[in-house]
Amino acid sequence: MDRKQVFENGLSVEVLEHRMHSRTTDVRGEFYRDTTAIIHSSPFRRLKHKTQVFFAPSNDHICTRMEHVLHVASIASAICRGLGLDTELAWAIGMGHDLGHTPFGHVGERILASMMKRKGFSGFEHELNSLRIVDFLADHGKGMNLTYAVRDGIACHNGERFEQSVMPRFVEKNLSAMTSRAEAIPATWEAAVVRFSDQIAYLGRDYEDACRLSIIDPASIPAVVVDRLGTTNASIINTLVNDIIDTSRPDSGISFSDSKFEAVLAMKDFNYRSIYLSPMLEGYSKYFSRLLTLIVDYLQGLFDLYGFDEKPYMEEKNMLAGGFVLHLKEMHRPYLQHDGSIDRLIFDYVAGMSDNFCLDCANEILKPDHLNERIEQSITGKWFDVK
Repeated sequence: MDRKQVFENGLSVEVLEHRMHSRTTDVRGEFYRDTTAIIHSSPFRRLKHKTQVFFAPSNDHICTRMEHVLHVASIASAICRGLGLDTELAWAIGMGHDLGHTPFGHVGERILASMMKRKGFSGFEHELNSLRIVDFLADHGKGMNLTYAVRDGIACHNGERFEQSVMPRFVEKNLSAMTSRAEAIPATWEAAVVRFSDQIAYLGRDYEDACRLSIIDPASIPAVVVDRLGTTNASIINTLVNDIIDTSRPDSGISFSDSKFEAVLAMKDFNYRSIYLSPMLEGYSKYFSRLLTLIVDYLQGLFDLYGFDEKPYMEEKNMLAGGFVLHLKEMHRPYLQHDGSIDRLIFDYVAGMSDNFCLDCANEILKPDHLNERIEQSITGKWFDVK
């Protein structure tokens, strides 16, 4: 890239740094402050136990959702450094872009979207749910009060939409009114970079994880990928980061070159055929559908029976019922103020769960340990020959 070319955002600093609730500026600056707010949030902590692609909670070497957002943030910051853009803005967007993911990755997202549509909702998109979290759900209904630029980047990252070039649209959007990611165009260069970084981060890493799990043969990777991108995650990242820096222009957008984009599409198609549509992931789909349906139906049944009466929830003797009623009582008023109803509360609650918590909840629903403990405490329960 010609270093004389300057990428300037078309929106004013005042718009980009605007918060819904004003705050006094401190030493961190506006965008780094957003990063710290994200890091210290509960939704971010839960990412360490959320699936990226492969459900493998006992394998420390398989990428989790938290690792993915760190990869995206670091890749985006590297590209922005090369283009003379704001690395702190890129880092904040990258760290927050997937806060709205469901348990069990994109499989879980599709399941929850289908369940919500059957209940009359428009569906579920993790990009818009990430925005919902930072604007509303986090911090007990207060949200994180992030800057407009970071909120826009989170809502518009859409890493599943592969494009050779993205030109930001320097128009202030009403982000709260967004209903779909379909036509979401970033409002900053940094947000456009994050969109590309999301793709770069998972192309090679998903391939390496699939090789580690023996789902695919490393020798089956397309020749065009080997020739133009390399055969390791590190080489793919390095090649594409430098390609974007060399190819992007203020008059044409953040871009891949023709040669590298052809290889990117080949790698994407290979991953979809070999990984995302593999029998392993398809097999998990039915299992996770039963699991999420069980939890949603259980919570809905409790609410239909008991409403806001805490006692019967606690009598269920499990952490799911007890935690849910406390959340219900705490968030009732914020939901009414923000949504006008609590109709979506159960889906939001389940979407926020980690993989491990989902599994534990299902186990508690189906295996009443509190009843088994009563039997074990009984002499006749332990020693059946004693009368």
